[in-house]
Amino acid sequence: MTVSNALTMILVVAISGCVTAVIEDAREQPTGLLEGETVVVMAKSYHQGNETETDYIRCVEKALGRGSGALNVVPNQQFVDNLFPWFEPRTAPADTKGLAQLMERPGIPEAVRDMGVRYIVWLDGDTSRVTQGGSLSCAAGPGGGGCFGFAWWTDAADYEASIWDLGDSAAVGTVTVDYSGTSFLPALVIPIPLIARTQSKACSGLAKQLKLFIVGDDAT
Repeated sequence: MTVSNALTMILVVAISGCVTAVIEDAREQPTGLLEGETVVVMAKSYHQGNETETDYIRCVEKALGRGSGALNVVPNQQFVDNLFPWFEPRTAPADTKGLAQLMERPGIPEAVRDMGVRYIVWLDGDTSRVTQGGSLSCAAGPGGGGCFGFAWWTDAADYEASIWDLGDSAAVGTVTVDYSGTSFLPALVIPIPLIARTQSKACSGLAKQLKLFIVGDDAT
């Protein structure tokens, strides 16, 4: 392969390496935030005991709290600690019926009110490798070394956010994001990674839609 052909291949890869997205929401109740009201982001446990990635939760927390339409966000761990043990993975309410019962316990409404929490955003999902291909080999010798070949892989980031209103102990709707991105690693002596930031884009996309969903209403 000539240097010219290699540069052409890299240019094509750079152009074609992209992330596709599908974002949807389903509203059940009107929403809105008053001054001083906050939201908290929680992980919804899987049946097999796994939880949504901690780094993704933190990413959504940060994204909700900054930029256009920023919300007041109570850190996940602070919320869990202040309401210990009621929002630990094994004791957290599984549905709004359980939430209503929890909110009747002594001290719970006061703790929630002190933090100003109006909405809980329950996150479920993950980012996974769905396919990969190509080959890459590296070698070193007396005259130097290098890598040659071409590898690629596709990651899918699928997340669902269920929004609960603590004031009414009711589910107000869901926001789902489905991001798919293909990364490439061409190498002609030096590997040149072209990474599709699938999870980070899913984070920013979900946070943006959650801001619109929570602050707005059906007319937004």
